[in-house]
Amino acid sequence: MLELQIDEVQLGNLFDWQLAWKSLPFVLEGLPATLTVSLIGMGLGLVLGLFLALARGSKQIIWRWPARMYISFMRGTPLLVFLFILYAGLPMVGIKLSAILSAILAFGLNSAAYIAEINRSSLNSIDSGQWEAGKSLNMGYWVTLFKIILPQAVRTAIPPLSNVFLSIVKATSLAAVITVPELFQKAQIVAGRTYDSLTMYILVALIYWPICILISHLQDRLEARYSKFI
Repeated sequence: MLELQIDEVQLGNLFDWQLAWKSLPFVLEGLPATLTVSLIGMGLGLVLGLFLALARGSKQIIWRWPARMYISFMRGTPLLVFLFILYAGLPMVGIKLSAILSAILAFGLNSAAYIAEINRSSLNSIDSGQWEAGKSLNMGYWVTLFKIILPQAVRTAIPPLSNVFLSIVKATSLAAVITVPELFQKAQIVAGRTYDSLTMYILVALIYWPICILISHLQDRLEARYSKFI
C-alpha cells in the first residue's frame, strides 16, 4: 500500500546557507574524481563505441553477433549492478580493482554500448556514394572511414554524444556506493556528520548543474563549428 505522511512543513530547515558555504570546499574536493571518471570513462566509451559500431554493421557474423550481444547486455543491465560486479565481484576470482578504476571501467564499458548505436546511426546516415568516392581515389577502408566518412558523421553524432556525456557526469554519483571520493560521496559524509542531508543534497545538485550547463555550452559551440561544413 502506498502511504503519504506529511508532518508540519518547516521551510526554515529547507537549506542551511551557512552549512552549505562552510562545507563547499570539502565537497568540491570530490570534483577531480568526478571529472576523472567522467572524462576517462567517456574517452573509453568513444573508442570502444566506434569499433562496436563498425563490428555491429559488419557483414561478417563473427564480428556482428558478439557486438550485438555486448550492446544488448550493457543496455539491458543496470549500471549500478555492473559497478558492484567490477568492484566487489571480481575479487572473488582473484581480480582486484581500485574503486576509481572500477568506476572508470564501468562507465566506459557501459557508455560504449549507447555510443555504438549513436555511431552506427550516424555512419549509416552518410550516403554510400561517399564510400565509392573513396574507392575511386584508391583509398583503403580505414583511410576512407577516417578521412571522409567520420568527419561527416561527427556532425550528426554530436548532440546525442553530448547527452551521453551529460548522463555519465550525473551518473558518477552512483560511484559513491563503491567509495569513490566524488562529489556525492563527499556530500554524504557531511550529511552523516551534521544530520542535514537535505542541505547537502541540494548543494551537490547545485554543483552538478553548472557543470552540465558548461557541457551543453560546449555542445552548442561544436555544433556551430561543424555546421560551417554543411
